[in-house]
Amino acid sequence: MRTIIEPFRIKMTEALPITTRSEREVLLARAFNNVFLLDADHVTIDLLTDSGTGAMSDRQWAALMLGDESYAGSRSWRRFERTVREITGFKHIFPTHQGRAAERILAATRLKKGNVVPNNGHFDTTRANIEYVGAVATDLPSAEARDLHSEKRFKGNMDLDGLARTIGVEGAANIPFCMITVTNNTGGGQPVSMENIRRVKELLKIYNIPLMIDACRFAENAFFIKEREQGFADRSLLEIAREMFSFADGATMSAKKDGLANIGGFLACNNDSWADDFRNLLILTEGFPTYGGLAGRDLEAISVGLMEALEYDYQRYRHATVEYLASALIARGIPIVRPAGGHAIFIDAAAFCPHLRASDYPGIGLVNALYLEGGVRAVELGSVMFGKPAPEGGEEIAAPHELVRL
Repeated sequence: MRTIIEPFRIKMTEALPITTRSEREVLLARAFNNVFLLDADHVTIDLLTDSGTGAMSDRQWAALMLGDESYAGSRSWRRFERTVREITGFKHIFPTHQGRAAERILAATRLKKGNVVPNNGHFDTTRANIEYVGAVATDLPSAEARDLHSEKRFKGNMDLDGLARTIGVEGAANIPFCMITVTNNTGGGQPVSMENIRRVKELLKIYNIPLMIDACRFAENAFFIKEREQGFADRSLLEIAREMFSFADGATMSAKKDGLANIGGFLACNNDSWADDFRNLLILTEGFPTYGGLAGRDLEAISVGLMEALEYDYQRYRHATVEYLASALIARGIPIVRPAGGHAIFIDAAAFCPHLRASDYPGIGLVNALYLEGGVRAVELGSVMFGKPAPEGGEEIAAPHELVRL
């Protein structure tokens, strides 16, 4: 796409705070060089995350007025349930206040100490919820993902040979479920092919291991499949999403991503026994199963946003803006994960700062420099976020990559 035209009108603006470099130097010191501790009022361009930070559409704002705040069985819940089921096909659907709540319920009810959960790439909250109950989160990215700068089309795929080895070593009985994250955020926002999802399911089916999808960016992944995978060019994003979910036994989702909402999520499954366990814990910690910690108006906004995220023109525009920035950075010799992800640019901080060791935290250094020089807030996805504590008498274990996400 040579010309990027937003497929929407902008009806309202919000003033941006402008600071000087000297002011930012003081602010950064007060925040102990941790951009998460900066006030948003001191950030000019906030690229920390896309999670719940975007603008809602006019249809979503209108839907807020339809919110039914009944404690049980509200119309808003029924609309939410119908929408999620239309996309995913799952039998049991539970709203949650955001994605990590769905992960917590899944981990708390299905895992015990010593269990292993394979994934193409756990994100931080997924890993934390698994490890909190004493289980092991095992990342099995494809071989192509190890080369950050190659142009392979589906670098978010799971390593099938690695999955087979993990099952062989750990035993199927010690793997309560396997996960696939679409897209693979920890690996640079890279997509997972339909072929890979299908083959993962085929392998797991042999051992009767359920497959869960971390569906935060399911619509984005569907767009990549349509654009890059043979046989899908003429399929709608909704049709592609339905096929993706057809291979899974359940899903977790933060609706703050491809629900295009400011809050919310869901946990879904087909297994009746699992659903009973999910429901019982949900009632204790989130709320009644027909609202799950959300207001009716938020359920309405999510219902609209989930379908809007599947609009082809919206996804094409969104990906074109990422490609535009990626091309500009590449032209200036800045090393990024290639090809560009769907929701962000990932700078290879280790290559950008070759004078810094992993133990010097190059990602944190680059994040702080971006804020200091430009008032831009980004986030580190490296050894601070994903590193491991040092074994006794040794150095801490570095993350596989030192990335900065914009």
